[in-house]
Amino acid sequence: MLHDTLMRALTGTGVPDEVPYDELTQLSDEELGSLLPEAYAVPRTASDELTGLAAAVERAARGRRPRYTPEACRRMFDVLVAQSEEGGWADLERGVDALERCTGPLPDVSEQVRALVGARLAKDAVYQPFVLVVMARLLGEETLRTVVERFARDAGPVVGDEIAVVAGLDAAGQARLSELARQDRYGSPSPDTDAWRGAADHPAYAAFARRALEAAADRTDAVRAGEIPYRADKAFTDGEVAALGRAARIALLRDEPWLPALLDRLLPGIALAPTAARTLPSQALLYELVRAARDFPTPELVTAIRHVRAVVRHAGVPKQLDKMLKHVDAALAERTDVALRMPGLGFDADGVLRREAGEEYAAVVTVEGTTATLTWEKDGRPLRSLPAPVRRDHAGLVKETRELVKRVGVQLATLVRALEGGYPVDAVHPYGWWRAELAGHPLARSVVRRLIWEVEIAPGTWRAVLPETGDLPDAPEDAAVRLWHPIRATPEEVRAWRDLLTERRLRQPFKQAFREIYLLTPAEEETRLYSNRFAAHLVHYRRLFALFRARGWKSDLLGPWDGGEQDAAVRTLAGGEWQIRFFHALADPAGEEQLAATDQVRFARRDGAAWREAPLVDVPPLVFSEAMRDVDLFVGVTSVAADPGWTDGGPVRAYWERAGFGELTASAEARRDALERILPRLRIADRCSLDGRFLVVRGDLRTYRIHLGSANVLMDPDGAYLCVVPARGKGDGKVFLPFEDDRLSIVLSKALLLAGDAGITDPSVLRQIERAA
Repeated sequence: MLHDTLMRALTGTGVPDEVPYDELTQLSDEELGSLLPEAYAVPRTASDELTGLAAAVERAARGRRPRYTPEACRRMFDVLVAQSEEGGWADLERGVDALERCTGPLPDVSEQVRALVGARLAKDAVYQPFVLVVMARLLGEETLRTVVERFARDAGPVVGDEIAVVAGLDAAGQARLSELARQDRYGSPSPDTDAWRGAADHPAYAAFARRALEAAADRTDAVRAGEIPYRADKAFTDGEVAALGRAARIALLRDEPWLPALLDRLLPGIALAPTAARTLPSQALLYELVRAARDFPTPELVTAIRHVRAVVRHAGVPKQLDKMLKHVDAALAERTDVALRMPGLGFDADGVLRREAGEEYAAVVTVEGTTATLTWEKDGRPLRSLPAPVRRDHAGLVKETRELVKRVGVQLATLVRALEGGYPVDAVHPYGWWRAELAGHPLARSVVRRLIWEVEIAPGTWRAVLPETGDLPDAPEDAAVRLWHPIRATPEEVRAWRDLLTERRLRQPFKQAFREIYLLTPAEEETRLYSNRFAAHLVHYRRLFALFRARGWKSDLLGPWDGGEQDAAVRTLAGGEWQIRFFHALADPAGEEQLAATDQVRFARRDGAAWREAPLVDVPPLVFSEAMRDVDLFVGVTSVAADPGWTDGGPVRAYWERAGFGELTASAEARRDALERILPRLRIADRCSLDGRFLVVRGDLRTYRIHLGSANVLMDPDGAYLCVVPARGKGDGKVFLPFEDDRLSIVLSKALLLAGDAGITDPSVLRQIERAA
């Protein structure tokens, strides 16, 4: 039995030759509860095999809610006391977890609790305030009062206020609110948990959230005014940073109307020193608020963070914010109730804003597509550049309008990401609201009108419309409207929309009409719980890891450390109801070229506070398609097969040759479909044709076959490989592309180059062509 095998291994009575790590997710909550104390008890000095096993057991508990028997609960407290007595860090949250999820009568652990609380209070700095409050309550009112006073004295007034609120609650309220400080325990559920909602609905804690954030803004104002001496990153204690993070999450979850204005005041206050220094009053709080935005994002907060990113003076902060904002953007797309909210900013119905600069000149900001542009006029006539009198006499207006252009660009980009990210949620809106707040919004309309929408004109009957054509149906105000997705359309309907967009040369804000769809295959029905569709690929690992972050996936960095050779990248979809896991492992941990091998894709469904693995047939088709689309992107972009300069031999070369010219994936099929419409419009149309997986290009010297998946090139008649690395940014810029796709651009740039091969001057390319000839 797996549980018994693991228990013997963790307690040192029999380590198995090979641990079935891939089976650990099948452990029950009760089995995990009995194993976790033993895993936590494994010392750091133990063997690599044992510490690796302990880490694997804890990873298996991520996203789960382990349950503890009274014996396992007592064992956890014994382990904590032993670690505390040895002078190590005893994580008291584990003890509270065990108490709250005990399956039987609570064991008498008062002696252990007294030892743990006493040891923690004896330290110079006191951590884990909520946990200590819960534990102190078990020892009586006197101990509880001592804990509250200690935090108020040492951790700062914001923490003191919060602890006083928590201490005043009954035991059930304290237990519920204590989970707020444990959101990362075992990979915790998404922030939208009962604990957060319970706190948000609690009047006393909601009132604390506003008091805390207002007090923080007041303090930064005082720092800026010189009333409080400035010290870099010392405006708030560590405890206050954590407390303010919780306060921000509560206010964001409640979508408080007072919050945007307060954050517009607080964020610059913590990001900009009152002097010209490049330091920050509180870099820690800035990052904590961005993490809060990741958990409960609003478009106003995202815009405020991006504004701070543009003005902060510290050299390293913008780069870190860029990384964090990728996760925030992905999370905002999932929060469909607020994601599409946008201010008008004074623009008229046509997306134009005019600001007068004296009697003769005017600034004109125009929104078109996903960008805003600033032009200047004199007496109504457009000018080529900023006029000197305006630069001299209206410097404030110039700065203001330039910042406005940047802000609008940020808001439009946020809207685009939110709209596309709403696909897995299958977001539906009332037709009246959509028509007024999106299709008719002075800023949003430039994005919305280029997308295809579906309106439910009768129960179960949806009509697809493109607002750009002005063809909107006469439907009731409460009729449902949603983004059109090709998975819900017939092949004929998809072709018609693609033809229309190409004829109108209408480029969509994101790939919609040409969007790839991924349907369940017979092989996946047979494997039932997992898909091997994207397994057995060799990829550049660092590129893959960067893409995980860019697309809002969570994954541990692989490397030469315990448990660092394999992982499963995870993304939560459909409003937190579904989860996809993409397994991968280092292909050659000791190699200089860090390559990873891809493996299975699995899905899990939320079951209360835990995740349960689900058969692929149970996954909603749209969720399955969007999730697999991400995985296809990961493999397609980072695969060694797409590296035109790969020259190494061995099994990697064999993979490169096999995958670099293999069957087309769904994304490559969409590329082919686009080329069918683009090629007839090109000046080289008579030299090009599509043949299965290839774009065939007839040059003057040779005929070339460009693979539509990898963009690798073969030369006829002998199939010799041609290494061509196109220079980025080249091209005439006149070829219309219906969607943004780097690989499609590469295919076309190679076609344009090779169709005129007689004019190629690059010696490295010429040598290959002449040698093959």
